[in-house]
Amino acid sequence: MESSLSSPRFAALALTAALVACAAPAAAQASVSPAHHAAPVACKASKGAARSPRRGRRCTVRRASRTATAFTQQLRTAGFRPSAKVVQQTRPSKPSSRPAKRPVTTPVTTPVATPATTPPVTTTQPVSDPAPVPVPDPDLSATAGPVYWGAWIGSHLTGVEAPWDANAINQFEQHAGKGVSLVNFSNPFANCFSTPCKPYNFPVGEFNTIHGHGAIPFFSWANDALPVSGDQSAYQLSDVIAGRHDSYITAWATAAKAWGHPFFLRFNWEQNGSWFPWSEGVNGNQPGEYVAAWRHVHDIFTRVGATNTTWVWCPSVDPSHSMQPLQGLYPGDAYVDWTCLDGYNFNQPRTSFKDLFKPTYDAITTTIAPSKPMLVGETGSTEAGGSKAQWITDMFAALPHSFPKIHGLLYFDKFDDGMDWPIETSASATAAFKAGIADSRYKSSQYAGLNGLSALPVPS
Repeated sequence: MESSLSSPRFAALALTAALVACAAPAAAQASVSPAHHAAPVACKASKGAARSPRRGRRCTVRRASRTATAFTQQLRTAGFRPSAKVVQQTRPSKPSSRPAKRPVTTPVTTPVATPATTPPVTTTQPVSDPAPVPVPDPDLSATAGPVYWGAWIGSHLTGVEAPWDANAINQFEQHAGKGVSLVNFSNPFANCFSTPCKPYNFPVGEFNTIHGHGAIPFFSWANDALPVSGDQSAYQLSDVIAGRHDSYITAWATAAKAWGHPFFLRFNWEQNGSWFPWSEGVNGNQPGEYVAAWRHVHDIFTRVGATNTTWVWCPSVDPSHSMQPLQGLYPGDAYVDWTCLDGYNFNQPRTSFKDLFKPTYDAITTTIAPSKPMLVGETGSTEAGGSKAQWITDMFAALPHSFPKIHGLLYFDKFDDGMDWPIETSASATAAFKAGIADSRYKSSQYAGLNGLSALPVPS
């Protein structure tokens, strides 16, 4: 769930081997629920200081299933009881931060509309971000306010990810000792395991499940298609800019407006890395196109009146300043409601939450978007190399004291690319998270009555 911090670059040989190993299982699952991050994966490409977290290539289903089974036994030994029947996931994990997806029931078939024009964006070569103003580290807890909180909840608790299984939310809340106010999940634009590709419609059923629970949907949406290892040439940023997906985007935005409740939309996240097909410099994407594509999609939502969408701009943390400069990737204050960061402790080397997040947090809050509230879109720690419980305790201690503009926190509670992110991997980690989230600053499930077509403010 969190983008662990380093710019990940995969060797061509490792990529080729992973694709060959997983091609057959992926094809065989074309008609199965697209749960591409549902099961833990037992292998992962090595990561250096500049490599991003969770970007290992797909591994075999057999190894993923063994890891899932071992963890379920550990849960039972620790006294946790996954609900009844754990569904064995049969689709291999994919190298993205997106979670399991469900089959599309009724594809959108609206005719292709005439591409809408978007004001041109000057294309320039990336320039380095200005050095952030040095920020002293006083105790800022007096200025820190309330925080939405929640998680991206995997299938290890019930066999099915949230929100497709609402009981997964309940189980996570029992471990955390508090109701969530946010639930993170995602879909790409389309499922291309079969021909023709089938678009992923606005997930009204899943949004209703989250809203009925008293939480707010935090939806991660990207202009790519499954399988992620397949041809993404029809999902370049230039295709979005040229209006080739306008009919789909318009139908999605219209359905979002009709839903009638506020939600967070994290579009094309971790864009400063190189592991997703919507980043500049990969998949044929050119400098300047990320901002132009973002503005184009935002303009469609504005045109149809989907103002209940809260736009979240969410790069990866970059403590070593080795990724793409953020200044040229920011769409502008008129196009962004909240900023966001993803970051993980991979134990390569072991790094505290504060050291992972502070450099990029300071750059965004002092230079790039100082007027915007921020949230953490994904974060987590491994048990390897030290105490996960202590890492979590230190995270909760650092948030109010060093990150007063963070008003949202989403933990990545799922196995991904062989990493043990969930809080349930040890009784001490579970207890540490429960103790930290018990602070009254973290808002519980109290938003079932949230209605209207306006962006979400900082919680009160």
